[in-house]
Amino acid sequence: MGCCNRRCGLIAGAVFGALVAILGGVLIPLGNSVIEGTVEKEAVIEPGTTAYENWVATGAKVYRQFWFFDVKNPLEVLDYGARPVVIEKGPYTYITRYLPKENITFNPNNTISFLLPMGAIFEPSMSVGSEEDNVTSLNLAVGAYSLVPIEFHPALEIMIKLSKSSLFQRRTVKELLWGYRDPMLKTNIGFFSPYNGTYDGYYNVYNGKDDIKKVSVIDRWRGKRSLTFWNDTYCDMLNGTDATSFPPFIDKKKPLFFFSSDICRSVSASYVNTMDLKGIDVYRYSLLPSTLASPVDNPDNHCFCRDFKTTKNCTLAGVLDISSCQDGRPIYISLPHFLHGSPSLREGVLGLNPVEVYHDTYLDVEPTTGFTLRFAKRIQVNMMYGPSANITVLKKVKDYTIFPLVWLNETAALDDETADMFKRELFSRIKLLEMIQQGLLGAGVALFVICLISYFVVRRNLNNLLMKA
Repeated sequence: MGCCNRRCGLIAGAVFGALVAILGGVLIPLGNSVIEGTVEKEAVIEPGTTAYENWVATGAKVYRQFWFFDVKNPLEVLDYGARPVVIEKGPYTYITRYLPKENITFNPNNTISFLLPMGAIFEPSMSVGSEEDNVTSLNLAVGAYSLVPIEFHPALEIMIKLSKSSLFQRRTVKELLWGYRDPMLKTNIGFFSPYNGTYDGYYNVYNGKDDIKKVSVIDRWRGKRSLTFWNDTYCDMLNGTDATSFPPFIDKKKPLFFFSSDICRSVSASYVNTMDLKGIDVYRYSLLPSTLASPVDNPDNHCFCRDFKTTKNCTLAGVLDISSCQDGRPIYISLPHFLHGSPSLREGVLGLNPVEVYHDTYLDVEPTTGFTLRFAKRIQVNMMYGPSANITVLKKVKDYTIFPLVWLNETAALDDETADMFKRELFSRIKLLEMIQQGLLGAGVALFVICLISYFVVRRNLNNLLMKA
């Protein structure tokens, strides 16, 4: 009778273990459904959600660091046509994106409209000097001579002489960045002038309420569903988000698409590796070298090539001519130090040294929520100048030169307080649920196996006793 009870107990234990294991298995899809539901609810951009609180105003401080290219041989370039030699000078750091979005409007079609105010506050503690430091750089007014038809170059020569302008000028950091009154043009010009008090947008983005896969995706920019800069359907596409967040449940096998008004186009970033950020796993995404490749190597870029002469029949890689969205000014965008660019770019201006770890753009995205928790947007602003038979300061110039003015690193990272909130409010719940699932499954399987083995051991021993009897 005792053996029967023992065997029955072991069978019951095995059955109970199996039921526990089944419960743990059932909880896996159920738990995943709960996790997905929680994330989707908090990822919708509407008042009261985690996404909305982080969307209205950036929690982490966003910095823009600037490095200038200081020309060391301006007279040799003017008098003998020597190649410019530059030395990097910086960083000069500013706090940006400290203003919350304005004119937020919720639309009936599950989109939100808003303006992004622009502002910059100098941060001396993170800078190598003051805003009054001087830099020798390209004269923007003279460099923009390409805007003037060649038949008017004699008149431009008179204007240059009367204003005592030259190919290069010495200005303060503050003047070069935010503007100064040019003696020849009689107006304010600067690398980023005007900036403070201006806006980016209007943006119109999906809030994700009807389809979480569309959350943060841009519907319109400046009232249009496509750009008007490139005169091509492909290049004028508005793709993805503004890169501050993406739809949740990221698939690292697929690229992330985002639009940047700084470069007047949409781009994609690809998965590089998984990293730890304050105890949170994030996917690092980076721009591929093909992003700014020449149309020879990346035919998709054919519509970004605007000038056959200055781009050497569209074989020049690493730069993007954005004059069409800069009122015709000969501005070229690249990665810092012409990273991934054609060797001729670094041969035309000496002193450049691209290093991927310092000069690449990347996004660190939390894959479950789609939130960008750390990023570094690195862009170099360049201006083109070239030879002219009628303009004295350009007579010695031998070829068209894309000259680096400044490069910037706009960066932000998740702070400790927000990281703790993430781990406490979301990831701790997910981990607890996963632990319960795995615990039930593991304990159930273990109990089932132990009871089953014990049952057969008891049964074998009982059979041996019966045989001996």
